[in-house]
Amino acid sequence: MKRGFYTIMTAQFCSSLADNALFVVAVELLRSRGAPEWQAAALVPMFALFYVVLAPFVGAFADARPKGQVMFISNAIKVVGCLLMLTPVHPLLAYSLVGLGAAAYSPAKYGILTELLPPSQLVKANGWIEGLTIASIILGVVLGGQLVGPTVSGWLRGLGIPLIGHTASAPEAAIIGLVFVYALAAAFNLRIPRTTAPLRHLPANPLALLGDFWRCNLRLWRDHLGQISLATTTLFWGVSGNLRYIVLAWAAAALGYGTTQASSLVGVVAIGTALGAVVASLRMRLEHAPRVMPLGIAMGVLVIAMNAIDNVWVAAPFLMLLGALGGFLVVPMNALLQHRGHNLMGAGRSIAVQNFNEQACILGLGFLYTAATGAGVSAFGAIAAFGALVALVMWGIQLWHATNLRRYPHELQRLFEIARRDDLHG
Repeated sequence: MKRGFYTIMTAQFCSSLADNALFVVAVELLRSRGAPEWQAAALVPMFALFYVVLAPFVGAFADARPKGQVMFISNAIKVVGCLLMLTPVHPLLAYSLVGLGAAAYSPAKYGILTELLPPSQLVKANGWIEGLTIASIILGVVLGGQLVGPTVSGWLRGLGIPLIGHTASAPEAAIIGLVFVYALAAAFNLRIPRTTAPLRHLPANPLALLGDFWRCNLRLWRDHLGQISLATTTLFWGVSGNLRYIVLAWAAAALGYGTTQASSLVGVVAIGTALGAVVASLRMRLEHAPRVMPLGIAMGVLVIAMNAIDNVWVAAPFLMLLGALGGFLVVPMNALLQHRGHNLMGAGRSIAVQNFNEQACILGLGFLYTAATGAGVSAFGAIAAFGALVALVMWGIQLWHATNLRRYPHELQRLFEIARRDDLHG
């Protein structure tokens, strides 16, 4: 890998570690303040909100400035969101600001890969990035669970750190600890090298970006290979983004677990995803990415089957298998989507389009799950409906690709040839 790739990975690991720990801390903060359960479920769509609202702007912003600088600014926004949780501002609003920072971070994080590396290394790079991101999910969720536990929170309160008094709650003490993790990520952001990719200046009228974004969105959805990878990754991240809370809710209902114990099971899903991502990065080639689509149907079926489990010794390997299928699915599809987007419109804009669609799916699925919870539907009923929807949509995407292969065989042959050759990238 080229110089700077491992710096990017380290910065991403630290930032994602803090993001995932903060999710668990925010759940416990709401519960400690007596908030209704639907507010904890609403954390997922609130985090996704700015990914959707700001999608036309963050991609262009990432293409207009050095990617490392964009990642540094985004981290600073996350820190502000963290600190707002210690004020009278509602935790959902503060957490949405952290989502704003993440929305600005993502186009730079993934966009720099296509600027730095040729197509032949994109699947491997995505395997590394996704594997490390998932490792950060594992450690982040476990870290968040431990930070709100009595041992670590008591130790934090005893350090005498400003803003943490002896009367602070465990989640409030945990939030200050996470600010230091974001600061570590920022230090690595400053060491990310400039690439040779030209910067694209922002227009004088920011509203002009709305039309540009819409054209980029249509261009990717009309591309007969890009549309399939975009649809698949959109569904995957919609499922994955909500699965963190679904596992917490399921563990409470089926196993009687609290936040600290349940967070370990979320980590088990992430371990499986990391293993699947690593295997995919070693065995899959960019032009073979569509072959993994049946795994998406299997994921939906496994989510439904969660309702039949009431024993942790069965749950752990089951959740690891669920994660492994997702990891093997997303790595080649993500790499293919980045490759098509880079060729069609540039790195930052293509990642912003990807984020818009993926986070809109998280937002939509999260809203449906939150609404079901608020209406009194049991965790088991909501999970069954969630899994059935995923399996049906993934089956529809597979039929869509089969139709494209019949109708546009010569065009798809040309697009797969571009994916095989580094000299045709960009």
